Amino acid sequence: MSDLEFDILDELYFLIHYNELKSALGLSDEDLKPILAKMLRKNWLRCYEEPDVELDPASIDIEIKFRNYYYLASKEGLKAHTS
Repeated sequence: MSDLEFDILDELYFLIHYNELKSALGLSDEDLKPILAKMLRKNWLRCYEEPDVELDPASIDIEIKFRNYYYLASKEGLKAHTS
């Protein structure tokens, strides 16, 4: 796990919108998007369209709609973060 992945997971113990995550980490879209995509492939994240509407992993468009989502660490992500 990279330091940046660790820092992102630190922020995702609770549901957070992309804009808040970006602001908390002080990263640009260009820096944050590829890390989020990588973490999704590892099943470390869950994405939500709205705070109470989780997206099916097959319907997530991380390349285009990543700014619209809310993010939360998955069970796998939390395990990776704490080990």
